[in-house]
Amino acid sequence: MTSDSKKQPAGMLFGSLPPWEQDDLPAPPPFTLRNVVRTIGPGAILLAGSIGGGEWVVGPAIAVKHGADILWIATVAIALQLVFNLEAIRYTLYTGEPMLVGIMRLRPGSKFWASGYVVVTIAQLGVPALAAGCASVLFATFIGRLAGDTDAAMLHYLTYAVILITVCILLSGKTIERMLEYISWVMVVFIFSFLLVVNVLFVPFDHWMSTLSGFFRFGAVPADVDIFLLAAFAATAGSGGVGNLVITNWYRDKGFGMGAKVGAITGAFSHSQIQLSPVGKVFPINEENLNRWRMWWKYVSVDQVWLWGAGCFVGMFLNVNIATSVIPSGTDMEGMAAGAFQARFMAQQLWSGFWFLALLNGFWVLLSTHLGNTDILIRTITDIVWVASPRVREHRRMNISRLYYIFLAAATVWGLFAVHWGNAIELFKMLGAVAGPVLAIAAVQILIVNTTLLPVELRPRLWRRGALVLCTIFYGCLSIALLWKLFQSD
Repeated sequence: MTSDSKKQPAGMLFGSLPPWEQDDLPAPPPFTLRNVVRTIGPGAILLAGSIGGGEWVVGPAIAVKHGADILWIATVAIALQLVFNLEAIRYTLYTGEPMLVGIMRLRPGSKFWASGYVVVTIAQLGVPALAAGCASVLFATFIGRLAGDTDAAMLHYLTYAVILITVCILLSGKTIERMLEYISWVMVVFIFSFLLVVNVLFVPFDHWMSTLSGFFRFGAVPADVDIFLLAAFAATAGSGGVGNLVITNWYRDKGFGMGAKVGAITGAFSHSQIQLSPVGKVFPINEENLNRWRMWWKYVSVDQVWLWGAGCFVGMFLNVNIATSVIPSGTDMEGMAAGAFQARFMAQQLWSGFWFLALLNGFWVLLSTHLGNTDILIRTITDIVWVASPRVREHRRMNISRLYYIFLAAATVWGLFAVHWGNAIELFKMLGAVAGPVLAIAAVQILIVNTTLLPVELRPRLWRRGALVLCTIFYGCLSIALLWKLFQSD
C-alpha cells in the first residue's frame, strides 16, 4: 500500500466545505439471504417512487401510440441510470455524505451548486400533480364514473386529503427512511402482484413475446413522436433525475457504509437522539476496511441491480404488456385521466370487476410516487441547506429534522394551491424536460467526484466511467433535441 493512498485527496476542500473526519468502516452483517432481506431497502423506496411515472403513465401511453419497438429506450435508460445510481452510492459508502454534498465540493463552490440543485429540484418536483391524480382515482373508484367539471369541489377535498395523508406518513417513524421503506415494500408487493396476476391470466403468451422483443430492438424512433413525451419516457423509465441522486440520502440514513457514522433524519415524533453531521467520515485504506467495503458493495448490488433495476424493467414490461393487449394500437391516451385508461379498457375487454381493481392499483401506484416525490423534494432541499449554511446549523433551536418539517409544511401549503396546474402526462413532460439535463450534468459530476475525491483503490473501473459518459451523451442529446423543438416552436 502506498503512502499516498492513506492521505485524503486534496480536492476534498473544494466548495469551501470542511475536510472529512476519519474512522473505520463499520462491518456489515454476514452476507446471508436473511440479512440481505433485512439490509436492503433504499431500492424499494426508489422503485415505489418510480413506478407511477414511466412504468404506469408514460410507458403505456407511448407504447400504445407508437408500438413496442420504442421500448428499447426504456432498456437503455434503466441500464444507464443503474450505473448512475451505483456510482453515486459509491461516494456515500466511502464518506457517509449524499452525492449532492460531493458535488458541492466541486468548483466553483458549494453555494453555486447548492443554489442550482435547489432550483432544479423545485422545477422538477414542485407541483405535486400526482395528488390530484390520486383524487381522480379515488373518486372514480367509489362513485363508479370518471369525474366531470361539476365534481371539481369534491376533487379538491380528495386532493387535500391525499396531501395530508402523505404528510402524516412522513411525520411517523423513528427515521424517515425506515418508515418510507416499510410503506414502499407494501406498495411494491401489492402493485406487482396485481400486475403479474393480470398478465398471467389475461394476456396471451405470444403478446408477451412481442412486447418483450421491443425492449431489445434498438434504434427505432418514430418520426412523429412527441419529443417531450419521449424525454419523459427516457427519464421516468428509471427514476428521473433528482431521484437518482437522492437515493444516496436514503443509503446514508439506512446506515450503509460510513453512513452509519454520520446520523440520519429522524421522524417528527421520534424520541431518538440521532444527530446528523454536516460533514462525512472516511475510512483509512487497509485490508480489513477493503474487505468490509466489498461486502457492503454486495448488498448495494442486490438492492440496485436485482431490486431497483430489475423492478423497473419488469414493472415497465407488465404495465405495457397489459395496456398494449387491451387498448387499440394508435390510441392517444394523453388526454385521459390518470389512472383511468387501464381501468376503462380492462373493464371493457377483460372483466367488469377490473374497473375497481385497476383503479385501486392505480391509486397505490400514484400514491407511492407522490409520497416518494414529496420526500425527494423536501429531503434534497433540507440536506443542501443543512450542509451549505453554517448559520442554519448554528441556530440554537434548529436541527435537521426540524428543518425537514419546516420545508414539508411550506411545500404542503404550496401544494394545496399548485396541485391542479396539470394532469399526469403534462407533469411528466415537465419532469422529463428537467430530468434529462440533470442526468446529463450530474453523470459528469459523479465521474469527477469519484475519480478525484476517492482513493485510487475505490475509484470506478474504466467501463463504469464509460457508462457515465454514455449517460451524459444520451440525456444530453435528448435535452438538445428538446431545446431545438422549443426554438422551432418560437
